[in-house]
Amino acid sequence: MKKSAKTIFTCQSCGYQSPKWLGKCPDCGGWDGFVEERQTTGPLAVTRNAAVAPSTPVPIDSIEIDHEKRLLTTIHEFDRVLGGGLVPGTLVLVGGDPGIGKSTLMLQALHGLAGQGRKVLYVSGEESIRQIRLRSKRLDTVLPGLLVVSEVEVDAILAMVDSCKPEVLVIDSIQTMFSSELGSAPGSVSQVREATVRLMLMAKRSGIPTFLVGHVTKDGAIAGPKLLEHMVDTVLYFEGDRNHIFRVLRAVKNRFGSTNEIGVFEMKDRGLEEVANPSAVFLTGRPASAAGSVVAASMEGTRPILVELQALTSGTNFGTPRRTILGLDPNRVALLAAVMEKKIGMHLMGYDLFMNVAGGVRVIEPAVDLAIVAAIASSFLDKPVPDRTVVMGEVGLTGEVRAIGQADTRIYESAKMGFNRCIVPQSSLRRLPAMEGVEIAGVSTVSEAVESLF
Repeated sequence: MKKSAKTIFTCQSCGYQSPKWLGKCPDCGGWDGFVEERQTTGPLAVTRNAAVAPSTPVPIDSIEIDHEKRLLTTIHEFDRVLGGGLVPGTLVLVGGDPGIGKSTLMLQALHGLAGQGRKVLYVSGEESIRQIRLRSKRLDTVLPGLLVVSEVEVDAILAMVDSCKPEVLVIDSIQTMFSSELGSAPGSVSQVREATVRLMLMAKRSGIPTFLVGHVTKDGAIAGPKLLEHMVDTVLYFEGDRNHIFRVLRAVKNRFGSTNEIGVFEMKDRGLEEVANPSAVFLTGRPASAAGSVVAASMEGTRPILVELQALTSGTNFGTPRRTILGLDPNRVALLAAVMEKKIGMHLMGYDLFMNVAGGVRVIEPAVDLAIVAAIASSFLDKPVPDRTVVMGEVGLTGEVRAIGQADTRIYESAKMGFNRCIVPQSSLRRLPAMEGVEIAGVSTVSEAVESLF
């Protein structure tokens, strides 16, 4: 009798495998995520490795480094996040919510490369070539060097790459790819892992930069096993609310560049457009002399960005006040509210607290702590912060205001945007040069900051 194929149950969130179905994953704690898949056997890996010559260890100082020029997509914000362009053989994973603009960004990037006379290949597993042509016409990204194909079988894609030899490859999306050697459905953990491994080996051996577009879960993480992010060289997240016109491209992993850089785009009818001056965009429409509105200077990599923090405090009749925070770390805001109660005497436990970062951007660095305190105090006291004032500084649990990095760069950006007064930590004031037309006030505690502002 023919022996039946063995099956195994795999968690679709983390990749944990079990011989029987489980309601709750013991690894990631997710519920109802186990799917039955056919278990792969050993000969598959042996067959795949048989054609590969064994590698020989060599001394690291004997490896010659060719100063290869990075490929530029002509989208400066995109190239900045990548670390200055595409490194040959790199594998880049681009994730984001549905409809955020991932496919649009990939088509525009390939159009920029094709405009330099390079042959590029766009592989779509979700659209037909006619649909790609219609979208490309709307985005004005039609060039003969941009090749498109609708395919989901990994082996067929690898054969296609060997035959047409593109200089850049885009897979949209990795969750639609599958290998016929595995019995599981496309999008499962085993299929995503297998497709990524094969594309990674192809990129490293051929030197073709490859983009993988990935779907995200409802929690905002890229769908599939966490191993997917470990295998690639760069992980980019496309952030932003679909109801806002601004999009932020952020690197959370980059082997060939900084992870602190961001790219800001504006969604228009003809696709994504770069925002050269994000500070001016995020401050557009800021109300004058409004209580609860404060401008903070945040550093995103090497770029200073001015953002508007808004706070609203209102009395509550419930025992536990609400804390609704958008664009900031909720735990950090709760910590600062406790510091204000203890050190300034503001009874915030009797008030609901709402905070927002205008423009849909997310700010996570500690240098905006003092601006958060100023916004809450402004709304609580119902007194506006003086116009053309920027607040920056980190706040400790004892109410002290600590020094921040690159304070001079933040102040230069503030002066360029027309602000003439900056509240900075006293310890940072000693290292700042005198700037004409800008009043720089140093504070050492949150009490001094509130007295200086109000």
